[in-house]
Amino acid sequence: MSNDATTTTVDTRYRDSSLSVDQRVDILLSQMTLAEKAGLFFQTMIAMGDGGELSEGDPAFGVASNREYVVERGMTHFNLLGVAPSAAHIARWHNKLQELAASTRLGIPVTISTDPRHGFSENPGAAILAGPFSQWPEPLGLAATHDPALVEEFADIARREYTAVGIRVALHPQIDLATEPRWARQLQTFGEDADLAGELGAAYVRGFQGPTFGPGSVSTMTKHFPGGGPQKDGEDPHFDYGREQVYPGGQFELHLKPFEAVFAAGGRQIMPYYGMPVGTEYEEVGFGFNKGVLTGLLRERFGFDGIVCTDWGLITDQAIMGAEFAARAWGVEHLTPAERMIKVLEAGADQFGGEDDPSMLIALVESGEIGEDRLDESARRLLREKFLLGLFENPYVDVAVADAIVGSDAHRQAGEIAQRASIAVLQNRATDAGAPALPFARGAKLYVEGIDAEVAARYGEVVDSPADADIAVLRLQAPFEVRDSMFENFFHSGSLDFPADVIAHVAEVAASVPTVVDVFLDRPAILAPIVDAAHAVVANWGASAAALLDVLTGEFAARGRLPFDIPRSMAAVEASRPDVPFDTEDPLFRFGHGLSL
Repeated sequence: MSNDATTTTVDTRYRDSSLSVDQRVDILLSQMTLAEKAGLFFQTMIAMGDGGELSEGDPAFGVASNREYVVERGMTHFNLLGVAPSAAHIARWHNKLQELAASTRLGIPVTISTDPRHGFSENPGAAILAGPFSQWPEPLGLAATHDPALVEEFADIARREYTAVGIRVALHPQIDLATEPRWARQLQTFGEDADLAGELGAAYVRGFQGPTFGPGSVSTMTKHFPGGGPQKDGEDPHFDYGREQVYPGGQFELHLKPFEAVFAAGGRQIMPYYGMPVGTEYEEVGFGFNKGVLTGLLRERFGFDGIVCTDWGLITDQAIMGAEFAARAWGVEHLTPAERMIKVLEAGADQFGGEDDPSMLIALVESGEIGEDRLDESARRLLREKFLLGLFENPYVDVAVADAIVGSDAHRQAGEIAQRASIAVLQNRATDAGAPALPFARGAKLYVEGIDAEVAARYGEVVDSPADADIAVLRLQAPFEVRDSMFENFFHSGSLDFPADVIAHVAEVAASVPTVVDVFLDRPAILAPIVDAAHAVVANWGASAAALLDVLTGEFAARGRLPFDIPRSMAAVEASRPDVPFDTEDPLFRFGHGLSL
């Protein structure tokens, strides 16, 4: 079909909602040019302009202007970049972007996606700060509640907040199993247990997609098929030293179990991971290129007919945040971008994540290297999703109500309650006075580190020295190794041992006053030295200082339970098998551990 359709009369019956979705897809697809089809296949980052205006692009992130993407390149799927000062800002920009899309020949509406936005993470490679959205524990914290109803409540609230600003695809949940304690991406998972991950993943999908998938839904893109947890040495495949997924315990099938639960719940989309399987029956190439995995396993065995979008940047090796890395096309680094594109499509994927050059795909079809019928197969899936989401009927949102919905008092209160419910008390031994350290009485003299003094002052008298305190509360981050670039250091990797100076400091404080140590456990740190020194040890996965202090003072009952084992030593971690859950020898604390106060 010619790319020049300027003189063709458009058959607008695809806008007739009385027709079936399949009929509407057929009518629209039959009159799309090759360029218009190709534009569907690319999902990349997009920027907002100041004040909710259209953006001229963001050179720092290699992002083109809104007009170039939508009008000149014909793209209609975007992952929203950055944090806005208000929901109204996002909603206003979204409507202007939809107006821009409506000005094109066929007026195909834009679909906006996002990485998680409701937590505490500061890793732009995995999640975005909450900004105007209600703030909840990270998924590991949701897992620490062991409560599917709470997870579904979160997802339902997130759905309402997303749809209020025009976000219609969640690039989550992440249901990889956290079976390698060193792996950097555990914070966005539901932990180490396959049954719990499946149960919570299904609840998450139900909350986001709603009872019936349609105009009020957010489509979920579950990741990372077929399970991204078994990383060799726990290194992440964003980087060349983390390319291999290994299965020395023969547990490939176990990592599929949470996906089966999500499929049963109606999950609509899938993202395969960067990693390449080593020592399995599958080709040793990244999962986005892997036909045995995407077609043989996902499409044929599980019967999945939804959208498959690759992880970001498999085709053109784009730099990340200004840092140069080797290709993330593991196992096929030697292929040209065009050859990689062919392999992705032959594998069974529908979209190229993080890519923005439809001209390459057009050229492959024009040269006969890819048949247009192959494009039509994926285009049907992509268009069907837009129709089912109701974007052709009404792609716009109500700017006037966005701020009232997003981050409303009720939503924020629900998030605050969830933060408190996720906090796990791991140890609570007696002080010299003979009583357990927790709960401590309001009004006590408090020495705090990692807590704003104004917040702490609501719970007691803040003092400057442990020697003057009745109790000390120290907040720590689980340890990680510093790597060479800023982007690498967003992915906390390497040893789980606390530095000697941190352990010595905790011991020094605890020698002079009963001490509570709260650790942000984005990975299962080696807590043994902290447990030996401190009177009480607490874990969180995203909780405000007020949420923590409410639990420590007994204002809110301690309910959280570990979503993974806590290893006893790094030697035990290094000896464990990356694909096998609960495989470190003699763990310090077991999955499900959590004390009541």
